[in-house]
Amino acid sequence: MSTLLWQPHGTSGTAVARLQADLGLNSYSELHKWSIENPGLFWSRAWDDAAIIGNKGSQFYSPGKDFVSARFFSDATLNVAENLLSKGRDGDVAIVSILEDGRRTETTWGQLRAQVGATTAAMKAAGVVKGDRVVAWVPNVTETIIYALGALSIGAIVSTASPDFAPGAVQDRFGQVEPTMLLAADSYQYNGKFFDCTPKIPEIEKLLPTLTKTVRVSEFASWIEPFMGAPLDFTPLPFDHPGFILFSSGTTGKPKCIIHSGAGVMLKATAELLYQLELHATEKIFYFTTCGWMMWNWLAMALGRGATIVLFDGAPMFPTPSRVFDIAQEEKLDFLGLSAKFIDSTHKEGLTPVQTHDLSSIKTIASTGSVLSPESFDYVYQSIKSDVHLASMSGGTDIAGSFLSGVPTQPVYRGELQGPCLGMATDVFNAHGKSAAIDEKGELVCTLPFPSKPLGFWGDANNERYLAAYFEGFPGVWTHGDFASKSETGGFTLFGRSDATLNSKGVRIGTAEIYRVVEVFPEVLEAMAVSQDWEGDTRVILFIVPKPGMSYTQEIEKAINNALRTQASPRHVPDLIMVAPALPRTKSNKLVELAVTDIVNGRQVRNSDSLANPEALDFFRELNFS
Repeated sequence: MSTLLWQPHGTSGTAVARLQADLGLNSYSELHKWSIENPGLFWSRAWDDAAIIGNKGSQFYSPGKDFVSARFFSDATLNVAENLLSKGRDGDVAIVSILEDGRRTETTWGQLRAQVGATTAAMKAAGVVKGDRVVAWVPNVTETIIYALGALSIGAIVSTASPDFAPGAVQDRFGQVEPTMLLAADSYQYNGKFFDCTPKIPEIEKLLPTLTKTVRVSEFASWIEPFMGAPLDFTPLPFDHPGFILFSSGTTGKPKCIIHSGAGVMLKATAELLYQLELHATEKIFYFTTCGWMMWNWLAMALGRGATIVLFDGAPMFPTPSRVFDIAQEEKLDFLGLSAKFIDSTHKEGLTPVQTHDLSSIKTIASTGSVLSPESFDYVYQSIKSDVHLASMSGGTDIAGSFLSGVPTQPVYRGELQGPCLGMATDVFNAHGKSAAIDEKGELVCTLPFPSKPLGFWGDANNERYLAAYFEGFPGVWTHGDFASKSETGGFTLFGRSDATLNSKGVRIGTAEIYRVVEVFPEVLEAMAVSQDWEGDTRVILFIVPKPGMSYTQEIEKAINNALRTQASPRHVPDLIMVAPALPRTKSNKLVELAVTDIVNGRQVRNSDSLANPEALDFFRELNFS
């Protein structure tokens, strides 16, 4: 059994303990079993416990003919923005926004409601209607939250991206959904550098010909000013009305445009914040994220708990490696959300916040984005805070939430995620499609539907791409693309990605986005990018096959990295570039990234019989990464 690191105390008042007691159940595992065997009753109870405003209807769960067609709250009506704005008192602080240069602003609930009312009116005056796509290429600031809430009030669909994405990468995402309105960044700061975005705005507008209105962040206040005093105006919407389009990169083509029900995202995130993480009204929650990661959407949902959300835009370790812990101390955070990569980086920096900072207010530290190593578990408890609920979470953009998360009534064991979220039929399957034994590695799956499952992919009318993305591994079962195992403690251990999607510094990146930039170089014949588990985290390796007669030099490598940084984003820059003589391909001439991914991670190659040139794998087998 894994090493015990933390025991909860005084848990009888937690939401999950109250639910367990109300049902007369004896353990979290019994409660979880009840929640997946009775999905209608569980999600109805979650609606009530979260004090959701709206007409719940009477059809809480309709199984449908399969996973995709199952529906939740099919006769309900509600508005997400109304629920996110209803919990706080006028004078209490709803949003704290902190920029890298130290500028800090507060927005009270009263101010937030007034500004959302004005934004809704301004959007309507600009012609925005229900179903329109409104997009934002923006830093993580208060204006972005207000803009999104205004759109959700109308029933428009929101998509966001961070301003480090180049115009071409913005087009790859927003261009597919044909937006009518854009909120654009004027500038942002990162790692002590100032980035002027204004020259890129006309280029983005040209690449998005369906736009009818662009508002710059610097103009946002003056844009809504004429409408200040407009009342809040919430359009009642069905539960399955699209609220967000999130982007998740695959291994071919442009990023997938995943359509999410706004209410589904809200209910799923709220259930996690309520039952798995015990977040209360007026508590302060911080998650280090950009607007290009689904954790931005997830953090915004904490407004529905009446919590104060703390936004930060900038580099997390500038001007000093302790910046995030400085914020935690100054803001007296209750909830500190980090990436596994950040925790590993602070560990390697030798930081000991337990000695240098007053973190007494923090009751929960959350980690996601990639696998949190056992050593990072040790580091949190030894060097950050000894008495804290460490909630390692696993899910993603595809579900706008988590399969696995914290359990505030359960112990924390070294290297383990505490358990499956309530309402999520999470399991590990072996290669035969059966539930794996304890400690047997397999695929992380979900066997039953949940409210934040995608409504579909944009432009995928017959759900062909949707079904191929998640249901080809095991028919009728969601396969998420993670290697995992179950523990005798009831927890789970993750081992990294099992598919070819890259995990760059906690953010999923599609290989196609890298190839599109790299393979235009005249010196490059072809390229392959893979993720490798490395020193407690993951890194991206790019293999280059030079064109015959061409030599690969350091100058070319620098040019490739610069092109990826400027034409895609800094996250697309690989950690290591290596020259390879050939790349494995299928008989239909497709690159087989999974085969190389398996080799560089020390795993047996799957389906090698499908390769047209299996001898190409010999080079990768002979590599020594030690």
